[in-house]
Amino acid sequence: MGLEDALTLSLAGPTHDARSWNYSGMYPDNRDPVLGIERLQDAYFARVPDYPKGITVPAIVDVPSGAVVTNDFNQMTIDMCTQWSGVQRDGAADLYPESLVDEIEAVNDEVYPNINNGVYRCGFAADQSSYEDAYRDLWRAMDWVSDRLTSRRYLVGDHITLADVRLFTTLVRFDAVYFGHFKANRMMIRDMPVPRAYLQDLFQTPGFGDTVDIQQIKEHYYIVHEEINPTRVVPVGPDLSYLLEEHDREQLGGQPFGQGTAPGPVREDERPPALTEC
Repeated sequence: MGLEDALTLSLAGPTHDARSWNYSGMYPDNRDPVLGIERLQDAYFARVPDYPKGITVPAIVDVPSGAVVTNDFNQMTIDMCTQWSGVQRDGAADLYPESLVDEIEAVNDEVYPNINNGVYRCGFAADQSSYEDAYRDLWRAMDWVSDRLTSRRYLVGDHITLADVRLFTTLVRFDAVYFGHFKANRMMIRDMPVPRAYLQDLFQTPGFGDTVDIQQIKEHYYIVHEEINPTRVVPVGPDLSYLLEEHDREQLGGQPFGQGTAPGPVREDERPPALTEC
C-alpha cells in the first residue's frame, strides 16, 4: 500500500513473557523507536488502565496519546485498503476491490475458521476429540483451497487480493511450525503440488517473502508455547529453500498487482534476513 510514511512500523521481538510483547534486542535501547515504550502493554494501558485481556499484535497506536486505537487485525487490513487510500503510494494495488468484496469475504469464511484459526485449534486442543475435529476441518479446507487454486492463479479474481494475503500468513508458517508444533501433520505444503506452487508464487512476489523472518517465526512458537514445547528447543529445519524455486504459476494468467505496480524494496530497518541466510 505504500503507507510507510503514514503508518510507522515498530517490530516487537519474537518472544515474550507474561507481561507481553517487548522490543528487547530489536532496537539499541530495547524501546519502541517511535513511542519510547519497552512493552506493547504500555500502549494498551494508555487506552485502558490495567487492560485485562490479551496483549496482541498487530496493534495500531495513536502516537500523540500513545494509546492503542485497535487490535482488530482483520479490519486493519480492510481499512488500509479503503480508509487510508488518500495516503497510499501512487500505483498501489487495489487488494479489496468493491466488485470482489463479497467473494473475498466468502473465501475468508472458509479460510479463517478452518485454516488460519484451524491450526491453532489443532495446536491448543484440550482433548483428543477437539483435536481431531479441528484436524478434519483444517484438511477439508486445505483440500478446498487446493482445488480452487488448480485452475486459477489467485483465490479471487485475476490479481492478488486480501484473500491471498490472509492465506499466505498461515501457509508460510506451515512447514516450519504448524505441521509439527501444532500437530497439523497430514502433509507439508512442500508435498502438495498446488499449494506449494501457489506459496512459491506469493513468496517470490514483492511484499511477501521479503517481509518474512522464518527464524523469528520459529523462535516465537517454539519458545513462547512452553505448554506445547516445554524444552523450548527451536528446530533447525525444515529446509524451505523450495520457496525460491520456479513454480510456473504465471501460465494461469493474471497479474500480481492488477492495474497497479509492485511495491519498492523493503526499508533497510524493516528488512528480515533473506531465506538463504536462515
